[in-house]
Amino acid sequence: MRSRPAEPGRITGSPARLPAQGGIIIATSTPPNSPQRGDSQQAATSTDYMVTELAQGGFFQGMHRGMTICSAVLVLAFVLFTGFESETASVLFGTTRTWIESTFSGYYLVTVMLLLTVCGFIVFSKYGNVRLGPDDSRPEFSNFSWFSMLFSAGIGIGILFFGVAEPIFYLDNTGGFGYPNNPHADMAGAATIGYERAIDALRVTVFHWGLHGWAIYVIVGMSLAYFAYRKQLPLALRSALYPFIGDRIFGAWGHLFDILGVLGCVFGVATSLGLGVSQMAVGLERLMGIASGLSTQLVLIAVISFISIVSAVSGVRRGIRIISQMNIWVSVFVVGVFLIGGPTLWLFGAFGETLLDYAINFIPMGLWFADEPGTVDWQQAWTIFYWGWWLAWAPFVGLFIARISKGRTLREFVLGVLFVPTLLIFVWLVIFGGNAIYQELYASGGVGSAGIIDLVNAWELPAALFAAADGIVGTGMFGWILSALMVFLLMSWFVTSSDSGTLVLTTILSLGDEEPPRRFRIIWGVVIGLVAATLLMAGGLKALQTALIAAALPLSVVILVMTAGVLISLFGESRRSLVAAKKASRQK
Repeated sequence: MRSRPAEPGRITGSPARLPAQGGIIIATSTPPNSPQRGDSQQAATSTDYMVTELAQGGFFQGMHRGMTICSAVLVLAFVLFTGFESETASVLFGTTRTWIESTFSGYYLVTVMLLLTVCGFIVFSKYGNVRLGPDDSRPEFSNFSWFSMLFSAGIGIGILFFGVAEPIFYLDNTGGFGYPNNPHADMAGAATIGYERAIDALRVTVFHWGLHGWAIYVIVGMSLAYFAYRKQLPLALRSALYPFIGDRIFGAWGHLFDILGVLGCVFGVATSLGLGVSQMAVGLERLMGIASGLSTQLVLIAVISFISIVSAVSGVRRGIRIISQMNIWVSVFVVGVFLIGGPTLWLFGAFGETLLDYAINFIPMGLWFADEPGTVDWQQAWTIFYWGWWLAWAPFVGLFIARISKGRTLREFVLGVLFVPTLLIFVWLVIFGGNAIYQELYASGGVGSAGIIDLVNAWELPAALFAAADGIVGTGMFGWILSALMVFLLMSWFVTSSDSGTLVLTTILSLGDEEPPRRFRIIWGVVIGLVAATLLMAGGLKALQTALIAAALPLSVVILVMTAGVLISLFGESRRSLVAAKKASRQK
């Protein structure tokens, strides 16, 4: 490997921008890490490699030229093919999704359940005492700050897009899409629309947003933080390969791992943008009478991408901080309206029953493998899609979670990341979904006559959220204000997510540089917008879902390797500590 003296100040001591899915950017100063137990050679190798391999001049200055070009070519080829061969692409996407879901459904289910099992192992084993950093390190952030950032990392466009539509879909029992709406409720004997089925609908919703998905983030974040802060390796996916191939992570295999992470980020953020603009377009139609068709959605993608790029280039920390603070207050207000304006006592009761039902059934639900034609279709359309979504987002969110968790023990890390954001998301889903369910259960025209089920059956998912809001505050001025605030939340969440995603991409492609070149933030911000636009033109939501599931497949392999890598390293560290202890006792 080529070597060259490190440029002073190039790698350490510079301000770091830390992205979160929910849009919080934290500026810190990262001091050089003190090597621990012989890891100094790894740290030196890492630093030398970063300085040697980053372009020192020209257009690619500050970036890894090969990985940047390769990632850009792969994404550009996808965009061009989808844009110019939209009909062919639509057919291909549909075929690809069918093949992946029919071939790898069991693999996805086993993979996610395995990751959750590993989380449990870490919590109850001696390895839970290992710190993400040297043994004497302590957390950089207070518990309150850490929990707040974890919650922000878990909030995104999807929770508004599906927060009403999904539980309503599971409440219905008409099977309008050719498969049962809720096999779990049917198996529990709650086939008729009523309170029992309502609880089952909420249970299935929180199942898709709960511990199984966050276990994926835990493993990725834990692996990144462990190898970066305890083993002094780059904060990149490639570092998880170190127990297998050593310094060869700084070669082709490392490039491949990081490129897969880049592609997962691109398709994950693009999918969320595609989902979000469809809902924003419906909101604008309600607010201003603007048609919510494809042209409006494409304009929204362009506008939001432009805002994201501007915030990334000029004062990201200041701009995103202001938007994030506004976001929090608007979210609290909207949730408060749904809670207080809706059936408050009913919602509290439903939350308690849903949480208990989930705690009893989340393991059997995660192990359930559909084997009948109708239930297979349901599982592929919902559970498999969600597991793909979590897997595709994992490099992005995992990197953020890793960066804010330095100094914590593995047990603290696992318990905090698994349970805190999960509980807060449960509150959100039960309040939003529970309001819609209540309106359908107690509609003046009879059960199921409130109109929200009809919207979902027509697959007008964005309109379902606004219809539920109408059921609380009506369609007058206050209803208009509430709709406007929800449109703002959709936009601001994606602006902060897109900006953070752009920073993650460029950080990966600059081998962990804390201040990646601004021009590449612009380029990748444009790329994310183009991917979302072309996917919408090629088939809307189905194309977006297919891209996500396709990106998740190779990333799932990366995540399994990361899991094995961190476990092997932990086992090896324990053996070395035991040998050292025995040697010391003999010397005494």
